[in-house]
Amino acid sequence: MEAAGLIGLGAGLGAGLAIVGGGGGIGRLAASAVEAIARQPEAAGDIKGAMIITAAFIEGATLFAVLVCLLVGLNADTTALFNATEAARIAAEAAAAGAGG
Repeated sequence: MEAAGLIGLGAGLGAGLAIVGGGGGIGRLAASAVEAIARQPEAAGDIKGAMIITAAFIEGATLFAVLVCLLVGLNADTTALFNATEAARIAAEAAAAGAGG
């Protein structure tokens, strides 16, 4: 398998793991918040506010991780394409120099 293919595979797996981790984190957060509200209903407003802020932070970190993975994966494909094009140009120049010399 080519290096660009392995980088793309790793980027896809990384993005998937980031989403699963973020989803699990938000799930645990919600479960803990519901349990805390059940134990102390008068603090429901404070608990909900803290839960929403924390969920936003988790979503932000998850989105950042997915974007980094996608950028790495897309950059690997672009780099591989550029290297293949550059190698073809160098080979054509070498062939032309060999035929002309």
